[in-house]
Amino acid sequence: MEKDKVTVTINNKTVTVPREYTILNAAVEAGVKIPTLCHLDLHDLKMVNRTASCRVCMVEVEGSPKLSPACATPVNDGMEIMTDTMKAITARRMSIELLLSNHPTDCLVCQKNLQCELQALAHQLGVREINYSGERTTYHLDTSSQAVVKNQDKCILCRRCETACNAIQTCGILSALNRGFETVVGPAFNLPMAETSCTYCGSCVAVCPTAALTEVNHIPKVWEALRNPKKYVVVQTAPAIRVALGELFGMEPGTIVTGKLAAGLKKLGFDKVFDTDFGADVTILEEASELLERIDNNKTLPMLTSCCPAWVSYIEHQFPDLVDIPSSCKSPHIMVGTIIKSYFAEKNNIDPKDITVVSIMPCVAKKAEAARTELSIDDNNNVDIVITTRELAMMFNEAGIDFDKLSDEEFDHPLGETTGASVIFGTTGGVIEAAVRTVHEWKTGEGLEKIEYEQLRGIEGLREAEVKVDGTKLNIGIAHGLGNARKLLEDIRNGKSKYHAIEIMACPGGCIGGGGQPYHYGNDEVVKARQKAIYEEEKNKEVRKSHLNKEVLKMYEEYFEKPYSEKAHKLLHTKYTPKERI
Repeated sequence: MEKDKVTVTINNKTVTVPREYTILNAAVEAGVKIPTLCHLDLHDLKMVNRTASCRVCMVEVEGSPKLSPACATPVNDGMEIMTDTMKAITARRMSIELLLSNHPTDCLVCQKNLQCELQALAHQLGVREINYSGERTTYHLDTSSQAVVKNQDKCILCRRCETACNAIQTCGILSALNRGFETVVGPAFNLPMAETSCTYCGSCVAVCPTAALTEVNHIPKVWEALRNPKKYVVVQTAPAIRVALGELFGMEPGTIVTGKLAAGLKKLGFDKVFDTDFGADVTILEEASELLERIDNNKTLPMLTSCCPAWVSYIEHQFPDLVDIPSSCKSPHIMVGTIIKSYFAEKNNIDPKDITVVSIMPCVAKKAEAARTELSIDDNNNVDIVITTRELAMMFNEAGIDFDKLSDEEFDHPLGETTGASVIFGTTGGVIEAAVRTVHEWKTGEGLEKIEYEQLRGIEGLREAEVKVDGTKLNIGIAHGLGNARKLLEDIRNGKSKYHAIEIMACPGGCIGGGGQPYHYGNDEVVKARQKAIYEEEKNKEVRKSHLNKEVLKMYEEYFEKPYSEKAHKLLHTKYTPKERI
């Protein structure tokens, strides 16, 4: 027997596993399923929520007088475990019934109906009545923020949101409050979310097993706009949507549904269906220009990408002394909203005030971003409504659209013309790779022989690469997940950073792993399948460099003059403000 291995018996089946395993890990190896609720194993992030608070995974261990929580009990050599005894099953049922006894029973109208893990476990364990009654905790529904709704009545104290907020994202917003029956998870002093330093990254929403944390529902706003004959309603959709939306209609993760997506949006009745990828191409022209301007004129380096609103909020609150570091570029969907209400409106003789721009995003933070006043023009929001991938699927279902049977259609033009470079914005490393392609060709005047920068790709949380451009070595840093971003930012603050440019995305995996995507946390293979599909879609694009997008170049010629011009800077760039950390 190897020193780092132990042999255990689970339900009379012998299995040899690493010594650091828990009973739950060993059960997976043995092919034995133990139900869990509070447990969350994020392999790629090397993070585990192991509070053992729900007591759903209780098992019998020979020689132990008490049941043991499988998720938090280490294995020992020779351990004999039974997971399916009447004692273990009864304990699980009792745990679920106790949770339900202090839980609202509005399942039919709950935002997570049929996607609630507590509901699913109650069904799986055959809970048909609640044998416990008594006082229930009641809290005020927190709808203070533009992005996240907090309903503590539905909190089951699994603490998964704490792990996401504190250990993965290092935001430090959520923690357990009070004691005993009054215990609940929330911000310090149970402040409203809008009064905290929350970045609205949506990681807490993505891991919450119930509806204690959900995104603000903007679906009614979209229906209202579509029904209003006085409104010209335009929709745009981000690159990460097209490799994830299919999952909500029974398709395999990574299924590319770009054509069906465009067709479905047209069926919903939008006046124009545009692609946020157009804005991504514009972002690259502006961001590449800014990077070259900083390098050539010895200005502030490194330059950090600014496409992710959660990451922007993070630096404003957590590193306010570094707000001059990020690129001043607005995010791609805000740029598209700006272009629709300026260039497009002018060309089509439409009053910008009559236009409603709807963004479909893989991100919860985009809802809060769209409401930021510094991104508006003449007090008119560039983007009026933001819905997530999940919300779009609900709209298709409400409208009776059989999504998987739709025939492919194209996006409308001119803001539907896109390149491969814009597609890879959907995954970690994609923004900086797209920027390097343009920087290289602008700097050298020569076409790239090999367009893929493999050294910038991958799924590791922190990556770095050295890219040669016209004899100059550019040091590139990449981080996804705010905990990883913190390490790079602390190096910058301490004068230890060696990078010229850094891409940061708040969500693990980048936008493909966004807080508004189909629920996937704990399943690394889903994110990998989405990333593979992003690169597949990019490879099939006829044009793969942002600065060769003909519609973008035409727009600059007709309206902005050139990238980083005075007019482009006025409309497509912004500034950041140091904010208090709460």
